[in-house]
Amino acid sequence: MDFGFTEEQELLRATARKFLENECPSPTVRKLMDTPEGTTPEFWAKLAEQGWLGLIFPEAYGGVGLGVVDLVVLMEEMGRVVMPGPYLSTVLLGGLALLEAGSEAQKKQWLPKIAAGETRTTLALTEPNARWDAQGVTATAAATGGAFTLAGTKLFVPDAHVADLLVVAARTGPGAGAAGSEDGVSLFLVPRQAPGLEVTLLPTMDQTRKLCEVKLAGV
Repeated sequence: MDFGFTEEQELLRATARKFLENECPSPTVRKLMDTPEGTTPEFWAKLAEQGWLGLIFPEAYGGVGLGVVDLVVLMEEMGRVVMPGPYLSTVLLGGLALLEAGSEAQKKQWLPKIAAGETRTTLALTEPNARWDAQGVTATAAATGGAFTLAGTKLFVPDAHVADLLVVAARTGPGAGAAGSEDGVSLFLVPRQAPGLEVTLLPTMDQTRKLCEVKLAGV
């Protein structure tokens, strides 16, 4: 059994290495680390042009249609140059959550925009209890007139301050599962500018990873 990479994956590695070495020399990375955004619109557009923002999204949603191993190859090269910016949050967290759990209409609406570099997203899962599983979700989503109203606090949300769209985990209504249970957790798409949504950028040791507190007050 061959556990090596394919020729296509090695070509992806070589292409990514050349591009990232040119675009992310150490002085540039240090400069971007000191900015709240952690990237520039020009660099983000170049990632979209390479097809990397939609690398693992199906072609039907504007992506390239490659697999997880291809993504690993690309992200190894991103890690090699310590590439800053919201790639992890947009593609792996928010993007994959949308791909796996979104409705067909939601996927058609948002995934092509993510792949084109027009929309950045993230996943708001963790809370002040510092648990990284479904049992730690205490934020609530109450049904009100055919919609839901979200309340609670999310902590250590990657790049929420630059996201256009947040995928928020919350518990939905009576009997849906109390805090401490894995049941009754739903995901909601929340625009960054939604009334009642407050995002605060937190100080972190790793300046290549921007983390935020997200407060939901009747969103």
